[in-house]
Amino acid sequence: MEALLPDLETEIEYVFVDDGSSDGTLELLKTYREQNSAVHYISFSRNFGKEAALYAGLQYATGDLVVVMDADLQDPPSMLLEMKNLLDQNADLDCVGTRRTSREGEPFFRSFCADLFYGFMKKISPVALPSGVRDFRMMRRSVVDAILSLTESNRFSKGLFAWVGFKTHYLDYPNVERQAGKTSWSFRQLFFYSIEGIVNFSDFPLIIAFVAGLLSCFISLLMTFFVVVRTLILGNPTSGWTSLMAVILFLGGIQLLTIGILGKYISKIYLETKKRPLYLVKEKSDLPDFTEKIKRKDYNFAWKYAKLEGVERSCRY
Repeated sequence: MEALLPDLETEIEYVFVDDGSSDGTLELLKTYREQNSAVHYISFSRNFGKEAALYAGLQYATGDLVVVMDADLQDPPSMLLEMKNLLDQNADLDCVGTRRTSREGEPFFRSFCADLFYGFMKKISPVALPSGVRDFRMMRRSVVDAILSLTESNRFSKGLFAWVGFKTHYLDYPNVERQAGKTSWSFRQLFFYSIEGIVNFSDFPLIIAFVAGLLSCFISLLMTFFVVVRTLILGNPTSGWTSLMAVILFLGGIQLLTIGILGKYISKIYLETKKRPLYLVKEKSDLPDFTEKIKRKDYNFAWKYAKLEGVERSCRY
């Protein structure tokens, strides 16, 4: 990053979010902070997850251009120069994002499931979600403020970036195999994260439950008609518990599926109504409190109505 500074020709601040790590990350960030005043850090009281960390970083970032980037540098920093040049040369461009053209270094099954997810989202979601899109992007302040205005608890960043709109150009690049360490995202975590994305940006699961209910009713009516005709007209009554148990299990499965889908959406409502903060800060460098007025270079920003501990603070843009 330091090597890129002369080419970027701009003042840079770094905002690192420590999501409750236990590997000495915070101590390392404090050391960097002592060596470079442009380095800032936020340390959570526990692990609140990737979405909370991303949201916190955007809240505390004060630049006119903001970059979202993983700390493992698997996303190539060298692309920052091209991103900035595109924004400087195109005033109508609001964001430069990235997407991977390959998944080198990933297990085949994981890559297959990822492609399946993006293809499925294109079919069921009204929001266009490009395949292979990354969180790694450079945004103008207007885009960042739009993201911050979405205060929902259940967050899916890739969907939110797409939902707010704004003109976005994507840079394609091949996936780079991780040089050190390993991802903390297990297949199980990715699976449930994909479920969050589907539920947050589509009501298609509810449609599935509705259609399944209609089909089960239709099949039940056909079976009832068949039994009545066979018994009353043909004089051949249907006997045996096998068919009865099959019908009961089928209808029971449909009911449980429907209840599960409804329960997932209801749980989202429940979590939103609690209005818990997305994260709690245990420690941070001398960053300004985002809930109060923040004066920036060439840009004055504050929340219109920032609520903190039940006190409504009226702010302005």
